[in-house]
Amino acid sequence: MSDTPVTLITGGGSGIGAATARQLLAKGQRVAVVGRGKERLDTFAKEAGEPDELLTIQGDAADWDFVQNAVQTTVERFGRLDAAVGNAGWASHDDIAEGDPAKWREMVLTNVLGPALLVRAALPALKETRGRLVLVGSVAGHVYAAGNIYGITKFAVTALAENTRRQVTADGVGVTLISPGRTETPFWDEYGALPDGLLLSADQVADTIVYALGQPSGVDVNTIVIRPIGQPV
Repeated sequence: MSDTPVTLITGGGSGIGAATARQLLAKGQRVAVVGRGKERLDTFAKEAGEPDELLTIQGDAADWDFVQNAVQTTVERFGRLDAAVGNAGWASHDDIAEGDPAKWREMVLTNVLGPALLVRAALPALKETRGRLVLVGSVAGHVYAAGNIYGITKFAVTALAENTRRQVTADGVGVTLISPGRTETPFWDEYGALPDGLLLSADQVADTIVYALGQPSGVDVNTIVIRPIGQPV
């Protein structure tokens, strides 16, 4: 079995997940990218040069059977799993007073259940390698905003990361919560335009994820909040 690190990334077809996958591939590592959209995954793989070190898996990160299978497929393909990055997520961009409840179910399943399922499915393999979990939260998961349903889901991810850390640290598994501020990704597509002001790039957030994954054995960086200059909250 090769000792070249293997990372599985959910929501990896675009944005922060894709940027992280590109950086890891550039380091000579092996990466499994999970995403819902086949077209996005195919485009990403083509742009990456379709290397043998890349595995793309289409499916729903909030479906238990699929997540189990994605982890199993990754281990069967590469022989190990050293890290799992729970990045899949989206926002309904509404509020609890006037929002559309029909949208909330999918958001809660993707943003909260999804990373919890990844933790559950990946832990046995990560215990074997004394690997790492990275959960991508949000500044919205630390700062209260009136009626923000998306923020509620990201507060749950903040809790999930710390609860998981306490559960698995004795097993040698590291857990890091990465909470970005405003970032230029497809997150804003529904608005039709990016918000005003400076935004982080997907690569800048990916730099932080790769930093957490690259910590030496025995070091566990737990929470990183990253904002663009000019974002006050």
